[in-house]
Amino acid sequence: MEIVWFTATAVILYVVSDWLLQRLELRAGRRFAQRSLVFFAILLVLALVSFTILRRVLG
Repeated sequence: MEIVWFTATAVILYVVSDWLLQRLELRAGRRFAQRSLVFFAILLVLALVSFTILRRVLG
């Protein structure tokens, strides 16, 4: 069951990261040159935080 939670979280993080990237680009008024790197950084931070929380909750 743990794998289901981690997979669902990964899908949600992907969508949230894309949404955040679009908001950042909208705020900057341009598309970032290193768009994939910014996306990866956002995704990495969100993943580390959320998976740590999941591990604590699921034990």
